[in-house]
Amino acid sequence: MLAKLTATKQLTLPDRLLASFPGVDCFSASEENGRIVLVPLRLSRADAVRRKLAELGITEQDVKDAVAWARRHD
Repeated sequence: MLAKLTATKQLTLPDRLLASFPGVDCFSASEENGRIVLVPLRLSRADAVRRKLAELGITEQDVKDAVAWARRHD
């Protein structure tokens, strides 16, 4: 299979190859003996939660404030 390097130095991988890694959108890249090695990364649920909180603009301080509020009203 051919992987294409674009003018912006991005590597395009064939769909047939990526079909073996459903749900993976990140790979760790390294060089070993003159070869590029890609290892699929499966982000943990915690990473997904952090990403969602960031998307919503919820900061670490917001979480601390919410926990403090909840503990006061227990």
